[in-house]
Amino acid sequence: MTDAMFRVVVVGDGMVGSRFVADLLASVGPGRDCRARAVHVTVLGDEGYEPYNRVLLSEVVAGRADIGALTLPSADDERVEVHRGAPAIAIDRASRTVLTSDGAFPYDAVVLATGSAARIPDLPGLRAGPGGSLPAGVHALRTLDDAREIVAATANARRAVVIGAGVLGLEVACGLARRGLAVTVVHGGASPMDRQLGPDAGLAALRTLAGLGITVRTGTRTREVVVRGVGDGGAVVSGLVLVADGGRAPGAPGAGGTGGPPAADPTGPADEIPADLLVLACGTVPEATLARTAGLTVDRGVVVGQGLASPDDPDVYAIGDCAQPPEGGTGLIAQGWEQSRRLAARLALRVSLAGPGDAPGRPAHDPEGPRTRPRVRFVDEDRPSMALRIALGVERSAWGPPGRGPREMRPTGVHGSQEPQVAAARDAPRGGGARSSAGEGPAGELPPAPPTDVVRLKAAGLDVVAMGVCGSRRPHDPTHRTLRLTDPDAGRHVEVVVAGGFLVGATVVGAAQVGADLAATYTRRVPVPADPAHLLLRPVAQAAAPASDPTRMPDRTTVCSCNGVSKGDIVASWREGARSTTDIARATRATTGCGGCKDVVCGLADWLRRADPEQEGPAPAHPTAPEPAGAPR
Repeated sequence: MTDAMFRVVVVGDGMVGSRFVADLLASVGPGRDCRARAVHVTVLGDEGYEPYNRVLLSEVVAGRADIGALTLPSADDERVEVHRGAPAIAIDRASRTVLTSDGAFPYDAVVLATGSAARIPDLPGLRAGPGGSLPAGVHALRTLDDAREIVAATANARRAVVIGAGVLGLEVACGLARRGLAVTVVHGGASPMDRQLGPDAGLAALRTLAGLGITVRTGTRTREVVVRGVGDGGAVVSGLVLVADGGRAPGAPGAGGTGGPPAADPTGPADEIPADLLVLACGTVPEATLARTAGLTVDRGVVVGQGLASPDDPDVYAIGDCAQPPEGGTGLIAQGWEQSRRLAARLALRVSLAGPGDAPGRPAHDPEGPRTRPRVRFVDEDRPSMALRIALGVERSAWGPPGRGPREMRPTGVHGSQEPQVAAARDAPRGGGARSSAGEGPAGELPPAPPTDVVRLKAAGLDVVAMGVCGSRRPHDPTHRTLRLTDPDAGRHVEVVVAGGFLVGATVVGAAQVGADLAATYTRRVPVPADPAHLLLRPVAQAAAPASDPTRMPDRTTVCSCNGVSKGDIVASWREGARSTTDIARATRATTGCGGCKDVVCGLADWLRRADPEQEGPAPAHPTAPEPAGAPR
C-alpha cells in the first residue's frame, strides 16, 4: 500500500456498512477519473457472517423466509479487505488507526456503521442466567443467531409472550402465531404501534390480531420475569408478572412505555401469565461505545453534522442506527441508505480533490449537487391507468390544460446519477467550488431528499403502513387536512393527511394495496387530487384499474426505491439467467430492503417469462412494443 492510497476503514458490515462500501466503490470505481489517489477499504465486521438483511429476520421467525435468502451482496473487489468476526476495540485518533484483536488498521477516514443493540429492560429475574445472562427461553431479535435460537425454541414452546407492541413486536407475535404458538403481547401504550397508529387505527389492528389468535395486553407493564431452576440446571423462564401501567386500567389513554418497571404503584394488583418463550421487543440502543471511548461527542448516538462527520474529528463519520444527525434518527433502514449515498459522494470528492501526498480534501459543501432525473412523456391516448402512473412515480398534475397536451413528466422516485456532480467538482479549479448544472441552482444545493420515514409492518396476517404525519402523538397543525375511513370490524383503517396539495402523512391498516399506492404518492411527492377524498374512496370502492403492459414502462423506471433498481436492471438480470424473484433479488438487490416492491418484481418476472421464455441470446427489452415517445434512453 503506497502513501498515495486513500484508506477508508468501515466499522460494521451490516446493511448500512456493506451498502456504503458498494456506494463508495461505485463513486470512485471503474469509469471514473480518480487521478488523485487510489482507494483501499477495510471492513471490520463484528459478526462472522456475510452481510444479511436484518429487516427480514422476523420473516425467518414466521417461517416465510429462509436464512440463506437474507444474504446481501458483498464486495468482490481487490480494493476491499473484509475482516469478519473482528470487532473493533478502539479508535486511536492520534495515530489514525482502528485497533482490533488482529492488529491496527490505518485510515484517512473511518466510517462507523455499528448499528444498534436490542434494549434489555431492567426487570427482576431477567438476568437470572449464568453470569447475569438471560434465562433460557428469553430472547431478543437483533441478529441472525437470535433468529435461529427463536426458531429452535418454537419446537418445544407452546405459550409465547412478546414484550413490546411496536413494529418488531407485532411482526414477531404474528410469526410465532403462524407457527402455532399461543401468543400474548404486553405493551405499556394505549394501543399497538402507538407511535404510528392513532386510537382508531390501533383498534383496527387489535381486531385483526385477535382474529389471528393473539392476545394484546395494552396499558400493562411487566413487574417481574418468573424463572425456575435457578442454581440447578440453569434458569428457565416460566412466566411474567404483569401490573397495570401506573395504576391505570389496561388500555387507558396516556399509558406509555414497552416493558420496563411500572411508572407507579408496583405493588398494585398483579396478574401472572405463563410463558415457555419470551421475546423482548423493547426498542434499540445505538452502538456508540467505540465513539465514546475515542472521545467523540455521544448523546443517544454518535453526534454528527450535516456532512455526517463528528464535530470533534472531521475524519470520523457515522451513519445508520449508531448515528445521531441533526434531524434525528428514524431507526429505519431507508435513512441509513440515504446517508450511505451522501457520504460516499462526499468521500469520493475528498479523493478527487487530494493529489498524491496531499492532505485529503474536506469539502465544506455536500458534493452531490442537484440530481438529474430521467423524464417520461405520455401522449393523451396512451395515458396509462392511475395504478401504473403511481407505480412509475409520474406527477399526475403535470397534465396541462385541455387542448394543450401534456407537460413533461418527472418520475420523482428516481435518483439520478451522481456522476455529474462528482465530475464537476473534480474538474473545478483547485480552491474553487463545483460547477452547477444549468438551471439547477448553486453548486452543492440538493433538492429535497425522498422521505425515509415510511414504516411497513412485515407481519403474517396484519398489513400496516404509516408515513409522515401519523400516530396519536402528532402535533396539531391547522394547515393539515385529515380524512379517515374507519372499519374496525373488518380490521381496516385508512387515514390521509394533506397539506399544500401533497400527501404529508398516512396511516393504513388492513388495506395493503392502498398502503402501497399512498406510500408511492408520499415518497415521490405526487400531487393529490383536488378532492383528496379520492385517496380513500377510489381505491377502496373500485377495483384497481388494470395496469398497462409492462412493455410501456421505460427501462429507467425505478422499481425498488430502497436499492435504486430499475426495470432495465431486472430485464438485464433476466437475460443473465435470473429466472425467479429470488434470483432477481440476488442479482439486483430488489426486494431486499423493506420488501414493498416484491409484487412489482414478481409481476415483471411473470411478464418476462411470457414475453421472453428461455431466450438463448440478447433480446429487445420491449418485445412487443416500442417505448413511448420521449422516454429516457
